[in-house]
Amino acid sequence: MLLHGLGATGEVWKDVVAGWHGSWLVPDLPGHGRSAPIERYSFGSLAAAVATVIPREPVTIVGHSLGGVVGLALASGWFGVDVTRCIGVGIKVQWSDEELQKAAALAAKPGKVFATREEAVERASKMAGVPLEHAVSEVDGGWTPSLDMRAFGVGRPDMPGLIMASKAQVVLAAGENDPMSPQEHLKELVPEPVVFPGTGHNVHVESPSSLSPLLVQEAT
Repeated sequence: MLLHGLGATGEVWKDVVAGWHGSWLVPDLPGHGRSAPIERYSFGSLAAAVATVIPREPVTIVGHSLGGVVGLALASGWFGVDVTRCIGVGIKVQWSDEELQKAAALAAKPGKVFATREEAVERASKMAGVPLEHAVSEVDGGWTPSLDMRAFGVGRPDMPGLIMASKAQVVLAAGENDPMSPQEHLKELVPEPVVFPGTGHNVHVESPSSLSPLLVQEAT
């Protein structure tokens, strides 16, 4: 299972699954893309929603950023999912109070409506930090990013607690040049984080093949 980050949609994994010969599932997180919004955004509520579409069989989860935290929550076993391996890519593990305040301010803003689909796509892509094509919806008066802005208020993850609660093997990884997930932060949580050379925050988009060794390792 592949879980995207905040503001994105499952489409960001298209080049990863193109080279994968096993079975896979790529949902849109609640309040993103084609998935309906939920009443309250927390890592637990997101995990509970995702759990409803996961087959009741052993599964590996690869999650980017927010999706990685949701994957760790699922790996706890609290949601009835048998996660054998959880790979978190580009998770931001340290948050300042100022960053949390900015995120809360974004969560309180209404979504913008644009006159054209192209403008809405541009806005959606900017918020996600990656190019998107299917992350907008038509509304009265024009087009809007389909992201529920309230999702920005998800908060700070308790990474030590999530890792401790995990029943799965946990792998933390990030691009060599990822400013949101620097290696020194990851090393405080796991002894040997995986580093993807020459990449930034969105490894799965910048260099999809970089993830292949981790997936092959699981398959073997």
